[in-house]
Amino acid sequence: MTGVDETELAARAASGSEEAFGELVALHAPMARRVAYTILEDQEDADDAAQEGFLSAWQAIGRYDPKRAFRPWLMQIVVNAARDLRRRRRVRAAEPLDNVAAAARDDPARDMGAMDLGEKLNAALATLPERQRLAVVLFDAEGYPQAEIAKMLGIPEGTVKSDVFHGRRALRKVLESVKEEWDE
Repeated sequence: MTGVDETELAARAASGSEEAFGELVALHAPMARRVAYTILEDQEDADDAAQEGFLSAWQAIGRYDPKRAFRPWLMQIVVNAARDLRRRRRVRAAEPLDNVAAAARDDPARDMGAMDLGEKLNAALATLPERQRLAVVLFDAEGYPQAEIAKMLGIPEGTVKSDVFHGRRALRKVLESVKEEWDE
């Protein structure tokens, strides 16, 4: 965010400046979509959740504390919006377990041979519990410090460290098949 004072933009937005809030949205929209996608694993749903998060942030901008970093505050709102959307979609999409295909209950990494590396990584990430997946993506892919991730997710920093460690370990295990393919 070089050259942009988020605190000043947020203060202007809190005073009613739609233009300032629009600048904040433009700065953070790509990351908001990636964070939402990490939870929802669907691009359209991620876009919807990011939009809902921005709308909620606009409605709550008066409660933003300018003494704190803006980005973690906003991303926590986006995470909550994505979780809420997932919860609503699950309720609508629920089906009895006896109708679920047996393949859906198998190891998600079983068909990795036909996928490209990005798809394999996404499939491996999908095997992680949500909090570990978020911690790994935010730390390794987005470059957030663990303290900021803790604020975004509302968990202790030590829990973030643990989630990153265990998530990476699980990813290595799932992705071993990819390395074996390349070695052949």
